[in-house]
Amino acid sequence: MPSSSRYTKAINAIVLAIAVASSPSTSAFTGPTALPRNMKNFQLHSSALPLTSTTTSTSQNQQQKQMPKLDENDLYVRNDKVPKVGEVMRMLPKETFDVNTAMGLFYFGVDFAAVAATMGFLNAVVTSDVYHSLPVVAQGLMVAPLQVLTGFTMWCMWCIGHDAGHSTVSKSKSINRVVGEIAHSAICLTPFVPWAKSHRQHHLHHNHITKDYSHQWFVEEEKDELFANAESWFKPAYDTRVWQLPVLYMVYLLAGVPDGGHVFFYGRMWEGSDMKTKLDAAISVAVSMATAGAFWMNMGTADFTVVCMVPWLVMSFWLFMVTYLQHHSDDGKLYTDDTYTFERGAFETVDRDYGTWINRMSHHMMDGHVIHHLFFEKVPHYRLEDATKALVTGMEQRDQSHLYKTVDTPDFVQELVKRFDENWFFVSEKNVVREGGKK
Repeated sequence: MPSSSRYTKAINAIVLAIAVASSPSTSAFTGPTALPRNMKNFQLHSSALPLTSTTTSTSQNQQQKQMPKLDENDLYVRNDKVPKVGEVMRMLPKETFDVNTAMGLFYFGVDFAAVAATMGFLNAVVTSDVYHSLPVVAQGLMVAPLQVLTGFTMWCMWCIGHDAGHSTVSKSKSINRVVGEIAHSAICLTPFVPWAKSHRQHHLHHNHITKDYSHQWFVEEEKDELFANAESWFKPAYDTRVWQLPVLYMVYLLAGVPDGGHVFFYGRMWEGSDMKTKLDAAISVAVSMATAGAFWMNMGTADFTVVCMVPWLVMSFWLFMVTYLQHHSDDGKLYTDDTYTFERGAFETVDRDYGTWINRMSHHMMDGHVIHHLFFEKVPHYRLEDATKALVTGMEQRDQSHLYKTVDTPDFVQELVKRFDENWFFVSEKNVVREGGKK
């Protein structure tokens, strides 16, 4: 019947098209010569439907056999190229880079008042009749909480001096200098100009295995060789590492390990410095020495130690703890001349959350550190929190959240002692990026 013949031809055409499209050996249908060999004389009669099913099923099985196996890495290609500074800048609110002198001086005034109040109260207690009537152990227990509190307020003031060293208290060089000399040289007994000089080198070479300042890096796999060949101080320093925590900042300033002296001008940080630079730095040293000497002469050795130096050790403990934990993490990487870029180093720093109020009183030194390293001379401390939130959002939108390091660290003292005891200044060779270029 004609209608039956047309129906059969239509079914033949459909099955033929399916078979050709499903065949792995056929890239395009251009004519009979493009057909699979077994299809050239194909005719469909009463067995059309069963034959179509069999042919299609066979072709699908062939495709499945040829299809490669996929894993999660084939389904998702991760972008590990860190964004450039300009790209990060576009993620942030415009006000991020607004340096407000009035705001900077306000925070300076608040911290100055906090140091004066806590240290003044501590001095009042130490000079009281009640204090002197107690045995030595009881005296120590009585003032210990006040010393810890005073040391913390000094740490907060140190953070303000830190901003002054980065020129973010004010756009005025004179204001930054005055604030830095008061906050660092006088109150924190940290000569401002020498510290700012070495600290800037740290920011320019953060997480570079040999050029980084403030941090000395050693490769774990070279430990035995270092112990055998290094200077005589190396092994004893490693063996007593945890006990050194309260005094390491003093060693850094006076002994010049690893950058050079901040009181006596020697070491790598002073290489190439002219006499004018050294004389300018000497002003900061003179301010520190004059302040310490005046308090010492006025208070006497015992009271000066209790009221000033023990809180200073608390401050230096905070400083070392925050600095160390910002730059040490399980997956943190170091770079060489062949692989280092500024952005790579910045994204290896770590934002750590110590708790809302500690973060705020410390001027977001801990939880805004990545932004600080990316824009260390542009973003004041009171912009870091919002800028960090914008960075997190921006990295999420780029599908690069894995490049931003953040760690909740509520037990910060335990974390420091544990990590410093386990690692000291060693890093595994696998975390040193020596090849691959400057991506």
